[in-house]
Amino acid sequence: MGENNNRAAVMFVAIGVLAGFLASLIVGGGGLFTYLISGVIGSFVGGYLFTALRIDLGIRNNLLRQIVTSTVGAILVVLLARLIA
Repeated sequence: MGENNNRAAVMFVAIGVLAGFLASLIVGGGGLFTYLISGVIGSFVGGYLFTALRIDLGIRNNLLRQIVTSTVGAILVVLLARLIA
């Protein structure tokens, strides 16, 4: 049981870093810590918005769907942070 939880946590962080990196390529920014923060928060934001708005990307691959959803959320997080700052 513990090994699966560890693997899920590592995948969550990896997807967060990748999503943050992809978001930074689109809207600018940098730094591994920044990628991690924007990607992880973006995962929650993207997941919530896509669920609340009932958006189906039509992507059957779960990993790819999570990366796209997290990247969209990370882009929104970065843009919102820039508006506030």
